[in-house]
Amino acid sequence: MGSPTRRRALLAAVATAGLTAALVPLTSAQAATTGLLRVDQLGYAPGDTKIAYLMTGAAVTKETYKVLNSSGRTVASGTVGSASRGKWNSAYPDVYPIDFSAVRTAGSYHLVTSGAAAATSPTFKVENASALYGTLVADGVNFYRNQRDGSDVIPGALNRKPSHLNDKSATVYKLPNFDTSSGNGDIIKDASLTRIGGPVDVSGGWFDAGDYLKFTFTTAYADDLLYASARALGSSAPASLPAEAKYGATWLNKMWNPSTKTLYLQVGIGSGNASGSFLGDHDLWRLPQADDSDSASADKYAAKNRPVFEAAAPGARIDPDIVGRVAAAFALAAQADAASGDTAGATTELADATSLYAQANTSPGSTLESAAPNAYYPESIWHDAMELGATEIALAQQALGRPRATYLPYLTKAATWAKDYIASDSGKDTLNLYDVSALAHADLVTAIAAAGSPSGLAVAKSDLVADLKAQVTSAARTSAADIFRAGGDYTNFDVDAHSFGFISTEALYRKASADTRYAAFAGAQRDWLLGGNAWGTSFMVGAGTTFPDCTGSQIPNLSGSTNGSAPIDTGSVVNGPNGTSNFSGGLGSLQSGMKKCEHDSFTAFTGHGGEYVDDVRSWQSSEQALDMTGSAVLAGALQSAASAGAAALPGRRR
Repeated sequence: MGSPTRRRALLAAVATAGLTAALVPLTSAQAATTGLLRVDQLGYAPGDTKIAYLMTGAAVTKETYKVLNSSGRTVASGTVGSASRGKWNSAYPDVYPIDFSAVRTAGSYHLVTSGAAAATSPTFKVENASALYGTLVADGVNFYRNQRDGSDVIPGALNRKPSHLNDKSATVYKLPNFDTSSGNGDIIKDASLTRIGGPVDVSGGWFDAGDYLKFTFTTAYADDLLYASARALGSSAPASLPAEAKYGATWLNKMWNPSTKTLYLQVGIGSGNASGSFLGDHDLWRLPQADDSDSASADKYAAKNRPVFEAAAPGARIDPDIVGRVAAAFALAAQADAASGDTAGATTELADATSLYAQANTSPGSTLESAAPNAYYPESIWHDAMELGATEIALAQQALGRPRATYLPYLTKAATWAKDYIASDSGKDTLNLYDVSALAHADLVTAIAAAGSPSGLAVAKSDLVADLKAQVTSAARTSAADIFRAGGDYTNFDVDAHSFGFISTEALYRKASADTRYAAFAGAQRDWLLGGNAWGTSFMVGAGTTFPDCTGSQIPNLSGSTNGSAPIDTGSVVNGPNGTSNFSGGLGSLQSGMKKCEHDSFTAFTGHGGEYVDDVRSWQSSEQALDMTGSAVLAGALQSAASAGAAALPGRRR
């Protein structure tokens, strides 16, 4: 339990077999069939295309709807169209869209339908885009604050305490041998770990997900997103956002030793060894502050004395994917320092970025070392990360006023890697933990323009914009065909991260091209993520009226969140729906120490191969993580910045 969602290559499938929920019929005298209304529970911007969905137990005709404001006054009404978007499941064979885009005045509203399928929607708001998307940013940053490790924790609603202070003097161990012959590929075959160095200070940082491991790979990606978000918002960013980005960079600086050219890969182990002589982090369910005083012999590596592993031997070449991401984080920190007038800090961060970037092994093997074991986060491409690293270094050098001859080589490298990505990797994925090309492309467009569009680069602006467009277009095509206009694959892992990634990519593409045709698509992805889906839930904790309460995370579970009791881990984004096959076999029993927390009635809405369960045991759908929440923060920041830019255009009302 508590393992990151993407560890699908390792973990045995479990399921929700036998978990059912009775459908409660409506009590209206006119009701002849079950009816449910799905809306974006956070809300809509005034100019958004606003679509609600009426799910019914049978076909209906002449159904009417009203939109009521907070005073109960009808502000819009009409007849629900007779054209269903299709069958969701046997209980809901028809789904009817209701377009209420005419409602543009700021305020709180809800919809009601009358007729054969009377229903009432949750309340939602209409508000300006900056306020709407600003909620995603502020709440998402709150999750990072809750994920802090070390001495500088923020108590917050979860009553966090300092934790893993022993990480300040940690031992470095040789990468263990993992048993890849069984389904549990993170089981260690060795009788013990082999010490090769230390002590090193790896205190601080963020927990990766529902467990207490800390990964350089995921932290770097998350920090890239936070810094990019703060940069996009500028002076309108909440103070917590740049502060949290800096917190992440501070830990990454501990993981890179430029004097010995050593990059540390992670802190902690997920599982113990086959004989059971020592355990791993996932074998324990506890609050993090308990680990430093855990004297159990079997917990020596899991809790009190957590091991540190190297990405490569000191001075050796390092796999390019992790190098590019971490170098980008350092360079983004340098850009932030330069913007704030901290030239000394920016210079130091830039030096860290360039020294690490020089260590990249650009002829890696087929397996990229992202974690121990690497199958925790199985990465297969790297040109995008190297493009991002070089691009952010060039932008940092430009921000510091370095001469053209200094940053032009990095622009050249970035363009070369972009060309390789477009030729070899484009179309395999979109913006998420495993593909950073969208951010890299958009920032490379900016860096090239700032350099005066030098000739001779491997790619031109048009190439980069075309690839951004291709990523958006592909998802928009999927969205148009989906009943609830989802652009992502909700039969697989990480659909929420991908969906927020689509929102970000649309904003990046719009800025680079001035093409606004996909703005409605981006809005539809936000709607789906925040309640306008078959399950009728937001996938971000605290957003809307129905949201994940039983997340697969130890801290909120042990801090009191059991079926609606406070506190909640506000801002965290869960994996969301997943393929039904991933739930085959049941959810299993509660782990020792785990508090029961479940809202399993969502399985009544399983359909089109997708299933969602809000249950502390459900790592398949209810586990939150740094990368998924970071995707929401970036989406909110970029869309907010885009709306502010549009409002400032000549002829637009401010």
